[in-house]
Amino acid sequence: MRKVISENKVPIKLWLDDMEDGAMEQATNLANLPFAFKHVAIMPDSHQGYGMPIGGVLATKDVIIPNAVGVDIGCGMCAVKTSLTSLDTETLKSIMGEIRKVIPVGFNKHKEDQDENLMPDRNHMLEDWNFSVFEKFYPVVFNYFNGALKSLGTLGGGNHFIEIQKGDDGHIWIMIHSGSRNLGKQVADHYNKIAKSLNQKWHTQVDLKWDLAFLPTDSEEGKAYIREMNYCVDFALANRQLMMNRVINIFKELKLISRKEATYSYSLEMINIAHNYASLENHFGQNVMVHRKGATSAKEGETGIIPGSQGTKSYIVKGKGNKESFTSCSHGAGRKLGRKAAQKELDLDAEIKHLDKMGVVHSIRGVNDLDEAPSAYKNIDTVMENQKDLVEILVELTPLGVIKG
Repeated sequence: MRKVISENKVPIKLWLDDMEDGAMEQATNLANLPFAFKHVAIMPDSHQGYGMPIGGVLATKDVIIPNAVGVDIGCGMCAVKTSLTSLDTETLKSIMGEIRKVIPVGFNKHKEDQDENLMPDRNHMLEDWNFSVFEKFYPVVFNYFNGALKSLGTLGGGNHFIEIQKGDDGHIWIMIHSGSRNLGKQVADHYNKIAKSLNQKWHTQVDLKWDLAFLPTDSEEGKAYIREMNYCVDFALANRQLMMNRVINIFKELKLISRKEATYSYSLEMINIAHNYASLENHFGQNVMVHRKGATSAKEGETGIIPGSQGTKSYIVKGKGNKESFTSCSHGAGRKLGRKAAQKELDLDAEIKHLDKMGVVHSIRGVNDLDEAPSAYKNIDTVMENQKDLVEILVELTPLGVIKG
């Protein structure tokens, strides 16, 4: 921990020195919420978001805040270690070419519905399942279910990626960053709109300008949001699982790994960690709703993933269970420049030369791609140094090839 600010309703505990003004204002708003519990934790990759800073952790009593989870509910990373110890450039390019054939990126999705059996299991969610019951308890998911069938196994845009990496353990790794696509956005927008309307009706102490409208967890609206949020978390995992399975199958078809390893890697060895969700947890002796927006769980002994940028290292880590961060850590390097600022300020040739010098098969082609250039992100070494009390590094990963959304 780098700093504690104690002048608000609850303290703000910071794991960074370079908090931008907008993000600090948002953290201050969190710390003055009437239902904020104990303190607010700000991770070392933090930067300004919508309502709540990315890289923020907020615990609340008896309420949940849709905008403190965000629109890409369940977004996260997954990673698999392969038996491969090296990849030549031509093989790497072949892998990436095949990935682009089977995994839509950006706003694209599949033309056909994907296997419905890969969707989160509604039968386990509802004891007496049928479509009318599903529509009643998951109204937003129900309305967008057919679209989600075409989004399953798609990457999305922004900072989502598929990356082939070389670990300092000697192995080739596959890492994927993606979320719940349009389904999560629809759920988030629907319940945030309800929360804002109710908060205005109740004349709450929470300033609507903060964009932190809440729902009581024991209200019908709160219960409905929690149900649909959890479905989106499960959908985001199913989305990553399907993409990982298809990438591993490419390795298998190119005879880089065996059929047995492909099956084993997908079913048993995938590390998964989400960073946009809320969950009921026990901290400091009380049950509280912990919101992690651009932050991941780092319980003692828990394996996690902290990616850098496409030109810097990523890490497989083990959580230390630090109570002061609500057992959390950063979800990545964190942005240093906004997307438009990066496109305006960064030098395209310099960014390409940097990646080419590293030998990375990258995704920087033009000025519009500079929002995902390495220089748009914070120094991952500083981020990792600032959270030595939160996680232990297990494997250091260097990018070889990157596909961006």
